[in-house]
Amino acid sequence: MKKDTHPDYHYITVQMTDGTSFQTRSTWGKEGDTMTLDIDPTSHPAWTGGQRQLDQGGQVARFNKRFGGLTLKKG
Repeated sequence: MKKDTHPDYHYITVQMTDGTSFQTRSTWGKEGDTMTLDIDPTSHPAWTGGQRQLDQGGQVARFNKRFGGLTLKKG
């Protein structure tokens, strides 16, 4: 195997938004560095169920809400 082709793989500490932390191996930073996360599974709406409800009655209900007042006039 060629020398100096792979980055340094070492232990770092990952700190979650709730203050908990764990050790893992990574190529990020230097040995012993702490990576502080801004968003993680404990705070992101995709994992906590906080996303908005997008479907409010389906396509037919949206169509009727948008175009329900239109009428066809015979001329």
